[in-house]
Amino acid sequence: MRSLARFREVGVLVFLALVAAVTALVEPRFLLPSNLRNILLDTPLLMIVAMGMTMVIISRNIDLSVGAMLGMSGMAVGMLFKHYPGFPVAPGVLLGILLGLLMGAVNGTLVTWLRVPAIIATLGTLSAYRGMIFLISGGRQVDPNDVPLALIRLSQTSPIGIPWLVIFALSITVAVYLFLGYHRRGRAIYAVGGNPEAARLSGIRVNATIFFTFVATGGLSGFAGVMYASRFGFVNPAQTGAGFELSVIAATVIGGTQVYGGVGSAVGTAFGCMLLAVVSNALTITGLSGQWQLAVYGAIILAALLIDSLIRGRLGRAAEETA
Repeated sequence: MRSLARFREVGVLVFLALVAAVTALVEPRFLLPSNLRNILLDTPLLMIVAMGMTMVIISRNIDLSVGAMLGMSGMAVGMLFKHYPGFPVAPGVLLGILLGLLMGAVNGTLVTWLRVPAIIATLGTLSAYRGMIFLISGGRQVDPNDVPLALIRLSQTSPIGIPWLVIFALSITVAVYLFLGYHRRGRAIYAVGGNPEAARLSGIRVNATIFFTFVATGGLSGFAGVMYASRFGFVNPAQTGAGFELSVIAATVIGGTQVYGGVGSAVGTAFGCMLLAVVSNALTITGLSGQWQLAVYGAIILAALLIDSLIRGRLGRAAEETA
């Protein structure tokens, strides 16, 4: 399985290079430093949330509410800055994370202890959180002049020249990679996703493990919500985080995380995020409409699912022949 995961990661990198090369030939502006910087800044938000989604899907679940949690946290913190202009940035970021953790805990409780299927539970909370965004904002946008300059600077620079937003995303990716690969609870997520009953019999607390993945995803979505305000300088109740779950799921699945559970990696997901960022930029810079972006994302998800199905079928036949 590990070799197959590495094969998928290499495949994503090759496809990424191919898309970049073709786009550069069609539209030379793709290689301009300003455009490459845009790609660099478009990747972190997706990568941060996708790290949480990777853990959720490995545990054989899914979270459709990540976009709504991102929007809710971004709007709540944005409204705080709007009504209290002198409020410090660091506590505001912490508040966004805590709000995300709370929303993730609600999702985890519904799935684990109330036994609601994850796709139904998070579809319901998606609508609930999206409605709460309009309630707390009154349908009004947080404008650029309401966002503290110190927060915006996190997406612009750092002492080493790389924007803090990029550093945050890479640090979270490394942390999730180490957690899944070397921490006992991280390995438990794989065990739960691979065979929940066997994991339970081996002494793993299945519900607690699944609950943790949803809470972690909520916290990461909350952090990404505040960073959204940093990246774009505004928070719109209708636009912020809308449809973001599709991009997150696409990046996670094409990166090699199997929707059947038990297989996935932070590295593969990071490559998937980079691929989607390049695809999105390529569609924009070549002048194609936004509808094409949704169609391409859907096609990529279907292709990834087909590949996973073929891999599982081949593994099953190999196991039968060995037996």
